[in-house]
This record gives sequence, C-alpha cells and structure tokens, in this order.
Amino acid sequence: MPSRLLHRFAATLFFIAASALWTGANAQFSPKTTGQGTSVVTTPYVRAELLAHAPQGVAPGQPLWLGLQITHQPEWHTYWKNPGDSGLPTDLAWTLPAGLDAGEIAWPLPKKIPIGTLANYGYEGTVLLPVPVTVASTFAPGPLAKDATIKLRASWLVCRKECIPEEGEFTLQLPIQSTTALSGAAFEAASKAHPRPVLAGTNGIVPDSQAQLAAEGNTLNVSVQGLPVALRGKTLDLFPETAEVIDNAAQWKQSWNGSVWTAQIPLSTQRSASPSLMPVVLAEQAAPGHGTGPDTRTGYRAELKVLGTWPQGVSVAAVSPALEAALKANAAQAGGAATPTTGSGASPLTLTAALLGALFGGLILNLMPCVFPVLAIKVVGFTQHAQDRRAHRISGVAYTAGVVLSFIALGALMLGLRAAGEAVGWGFQLQSPAVVASLAALFTLIALNLAGVFEFGHFLPSSVASLQARHPVADSFLTGVLAVAVASPCTAPFMGASLGLTATLPAPQALAVFAALGLGLALPYLAASFVPAVARALPRPGAWMDTFRKLMAFPMLATVVWLVWVLGQQSGIDGAGALLILLVGLSLVVWALSLAGRARVWMASVSIAAMALLVWSFAPHITNVPTTQSATQASSATGWQPWAPGAAEQIVAGGRPVFVDFTAAWCVTCQYNKKTTLADANVLADLQTKNVALLRADWTRRDPAITAALASLGRNGVPVYVFYRPGKPPVVLTEVLSVDEVRATIAQL
Repeated sequence: MPSRLLHRFAATLFFIAASALWTGANAQFSPKTTGQGTSVVTTPYVRAELLAHAPQGVAPGQPLWLGLQITHQPEWHTYWKNPGDSGLPTDLAWTLPAGLDAGEIAWPLPKKIPIGTLANYGYEGTVLLPVPVTVASTFAPGPLAKDATIKLRASWLVCRKECIPEEGEFTLQLPIQSTTALSGAAFEAASKAHPRPVLAGTNGIVPDSQAQLAAEGNTLNVSVQGLPVALRGKTLDLFPETAEVIDNAAQWKQSWNGSVWTAQIPLSTQRSASPSLMPVVLAEQAAPGHGTGPDTRTGYRAELKVLGTWPQGVSVAAVSPALEAALKANAAQAGGAATPTTGSGASPLTLTAALLGALFGGLILNLMPCVFPVLAIKVVGFTQHAQDRRAHRISGVAYTAGVVLSFIALGALMLGLRAAGEAVGWGFQLQSPAVVASLAALFTLIALNLAGVFEFGHFLPSSVASLQARHPVADSFLTGVLAVAVASPCTAPFMGASLGLTATLPAPQALAVFAALGLGLALPYLAASFVPAVARALPRPGAWMDTFRKLMAFPMLATVVWLVWVLGQQSGIDGAGALLILLVGLSLVVWALSLAGRARVWMASVSIAAMALLVWSFAPHITNVPTTQSATQASSATGWQPWAPGAAEQIVAGGRPVFVDFTAAWCVTCQYNKKTTLADANVLADLQTKNVALLRADWTRRDPAITAALASLGRNGVPVYVFYRPGKPPVVLTEVLSVDEVRATIAQL
C-alpha cells in the first residue's frame, strides 16, 4: 500500500534532513562551564571563597598564604583531616604558576560533632583552611606580568543529618608586586586556631608522652606531659589525626596527676590502623551548646609513641558504613547538590529499579499525545493485514527493533557528547529549531498523504515505489525510528530519576536503561502482533479504511501545530511565521508533483522555484534567536522571573524561599502543569503568603547552565520542580504535580 511506503520514505527524509542539519545544530554546543573565573562558589549549604595573604607581594622568601574560607548555613558542617565516624575531609587541588609550591592545609582546631551514636570532627560557622605557599628563587613571571593566576579545584562534603558532596572551581588574580592583605585578620585567626606543639622537642615529639595498649587489647592508656599550666585540672577534648583507631563517640575516663594528663580511651571495633606514632590534638572541652560562633580555644598537638602490640584490625573500607548509608539515603531523595560522576556501577537493586522504571515509563509513553500520531500509522497498517499473523509478528519485531535501537543510539549520542565536555540533557534534539522545523515538515507530508492530497507512487519512479512490497520489514523498522524521534522528549516526566541515574553509570548499564525504555514503548504493539485475539478483534478490511486513514491526518496536523508553537518559543513569532510559510510552500510542491501531464511540468516548475525563493527568504528566521524582553516582561507580570545561575542561592541567602520551575516549550507535561497546578488560585495564594520567589528556567533552547543545574539535582530532563529553603536541603517535587503536593510542601517552608 502507498501509505506504508510513505512511512518509510518519510522517515528516510527525516534522517536525511537531520544529517544535513546536525552540523548546524551541533554548532550551538559550547564547552561546559563550571564556575571558572570566580573566587566565590555559593551553594544552598555553604559559601566558599578563595582568599590570599601576601603582605609583601609574590617574591622569594616572603610570606604567602592561600586558603579556602567556608561559611556554612546553620546546622551544616564540613570535616577536619580526620572526619571521625563518617564524612570526608575537604580536598584542595592547586594549579599554580611555575615557581610556586603549595604545602599542606594548616588545619584549624576542629569541633566534636555528635550525631546520634556517632561522633564526627569538623567545622561549623565560618572556617578558613590556610595553605602555605613557597616561592622559589626561580620564580620569574616576566617583566610585563602584573598578576599570578591562582586556580583551585576543591571538593568537600557538607552534612547535617543528610550529606551533600559538593565541589567548586576557583580562580584568583594575585598581584605580584603590590600588597595583598585584606584578609590578613582571617589568616591571623586561622594561624591562632592551628594547634601548637606541646613541647619544642626534636621533630615535635614529646619524649614523655605515650599511648600504652592495655593487656586486653581494647583500650589505649594515654599520658601526655608538657601541657600549659592553664589547662591543668580541666576536662580536655582529644582529636586523633589517625582515623579509625579509637571509638570517637565512646565515653572515656581522664584525670590529672600533677602536670601529667592521662586518659583511658576505648579502641574502635572497626579499627583498621595500627600506628606506632599517633598524633593527637588536645584542647579544653567546649562548653555544651557552644554553637557556631568563633572557637577561641587553643589546641595543642602531641605525637604519642604507641607501646605494646596492636590486636588484629579489620580491613580498610573505602567509605565508612555511616557515610555510605547517608549518601545512599540522600541520593534516593534526589537532594544531592553535586555533579554526578561516573562510578564503577550501580548495585543490582539500584540497576533493577532503574530498568523497571524505564520500562514502565516507556509503557506510559504510549498514552502521550506526541506519540499517538505515530501509533495511528501502525493502526492503519494493522487493519490492512488483520488476518496475516506472520506479517504481524515480523512487523512487531521490526518496529520494536527500530524503537529499541533508536533509544540506544540516542542515549549513546548523549553520553558521548557529555564525555566530550558538552552539557546536554534528555530531549536535546528538540532544543534545535532546525530539528523542530524538519519534524514539522515531515508530519505535514504524512498528513497530506493520509488526507489523500497526494500519493508517492504518482510521482516516484516505479523501482522506488515498489520498495514497499520488497522491504516491509524496513518500513516497520523506520516507523519505530520515527516514533523515538518525536516521543523521546516526553519520557522525562515519567522516569526523571532513571534518566538522571544514567549519567552516573558505566556506559553498558546506562545503555541498558535506554534499551528498557524503548522496550516499554514498543511492548504494547509487540504483544498485539503476537496475540491472535487482537488480530481477530480488528474489523475486516473494507471501505471504512479509507475514511479512517483520512481521519488520521488530523492528529498529524495537530502535531504540526504543537511543533510550530515550540518553534515560536525558540525563535519568536517571526520564526513560527516563517515555518508556516515554508510548510505552505512544501504543500504546494507535493500537490503540483501529484498532477498529471503538462500541468504537472508547469506547476511543479513554478512551485519548486517559488519554494526555493521562500527558503532563501524565510529559512534564516527559523534559527534566529529573538530578543527576550517581551518574554521577561510577561514573566514579571505573572510573578515569575527568569532563572539565572546563582540567582536561587542569592535569594535564599537573604532568607527568602525560592521555587524553580525547570521547563521547556516542547515538554507536554510542563505545559499541563503550568496551566493547571501552577495556575491554581490556592497554590498562588500560598506562595504569596510565604513570600516565595518564583524563578522559571526555560530549557526550550539549549542552555548549558540549566543542564548543569539539572545534573546537580540528579536529573537530565524536564519538568523538574524544586523548592530551595534557607538552611535546608532543596525539595524536588514529582514531575506530574498535584495541588495537594505543592501546598503541603509550601506549608513546611
């Protein structure tokens, strides 16, 4: 039948057009940016700033300090060099000019932070982690150089009850000749907070200080001499620099015997280290409820010689069990603020959940209006051969193969672009106006054919027209490819977490998720092709099929309307108008080619010439980026403001909650939520009562900053709805919003 040939030919046209336009679409891609060029990184939980102290400039023999200052939100903390029972120490990786060498962090005195039955060592409030820098005699910046470029990549774990791994890139231009001393007070305070040696002995070792292992092997008997007179008789805190040795949360005994401080400290049941020299930091015990204000205590460092034989320890774990549990719980809540990184693979349970979620999301996708027109094509083919069970099965397998392989190819392309440094997310193909216009032209051709305006067999060579009979399998395969081309952007609402997980999985596991998604989409048609009862339930071929075929033209035209609207959001009213003019010209060309005799020659020549003129005149408007003034004014009028990187964090830092709507014009679920739940009078009233700032991140056109923000939330598609709250982690709502869910979340702000 000519309609089957149409499907294959139309899909082929789409891929030819996509191939020709891909270079132009790819030209929009730009290198991923992660905050380079700034000395400050702000997240919902901390404000991190790169500071420098060079009172005599950058010169050999002169003091030079660099440091990362972290200001925590209330109740949040980061970790000391030994984090305790859970956590990770802050890591600083420097990129410095030749001749500058950064030392180790001069860790300030930490605090003991009890969390349930655990105890951690870390920092609250504001802390500066200073690093001494040595300037070599060979440092030669050049006669014209005024500044030295300091770069830092830092990673830290910030925790309250949940833990959020974060990182940032910092850049600072440090004057070479002039003084840099604005942060001198902060570095001086950090110097005072750095523990001092107990006694100035050889290599800092205190001869009379030691740790004796008890005979039963589960206690350290510690004795320290040489502590300042001001500490004698007071209760002390002990912070071991060696991790996983003592029971950090245990209650232990301590006493003074003249100038000697002694303590009996239980060993950890998870002990993995057996040091012969054990550095510890001692300080007066902090008063209960000390809070997050400046810590004025002075710390003293002693290196204890360990006497006796260590009992057998347990094997070292890469991550403590408590931290692993906290990170897994945080990931399950999709509240993490770190950019995902590729790991060694998901656990079997996590991968199984992702595969089932993808399969279920694909099944639901069959109900989406963007998929229905393609399914209508398959229904027409089904009714044409209702009694041919073998043809049904072959068609079902070929259609499934087209869908699954297309999803795998699309997923591989997305993962490949990410590996190359591109910031892309699911549905990225519809972020290109050229691809949107190509799909609109393709569906216009399909609609005209279904309506009976033309038949491909009337103007194609007979050898091409006969391909349908010789390659019905290819016909079904390409129909599956076409289904994926228009359906994939609709998947994100139903499987946002599964798609976000693919960014953290090895390629084979990630592609398996994409394959499961494709199988879910194709499963209903595949099952119908193998179940005879479905074929028997279909009406027999007859005159009604022509009516049904023409009826199916209208869903195709409705899809064209949607695509034109999407393009209008990307390229403005001029872009949408230009596409409509080109679609009219395309319709004229195919109609002229369907004529016979001399009329076909003349009308086709005139229409093709006219189409060429229209393409030359109007095609540039399709990819033009319009000014955003009118859109901004419209958003302001409804209370919504355009989202920008760091905008939410700045508003939250001022004490005001923020609601961010990550949306796109081509996302059907986004538009549904926007017209229903987000327009509900009660929801709007609650938002106003709580003084919630409203930000809208429009992902209709490619935006690497929005892509990065989605990735930080564990998502790579839209819609995503997030509440940011002062001093609390962000709350990510479900993709299909309900009024009750939004109002309940607002009530908790």
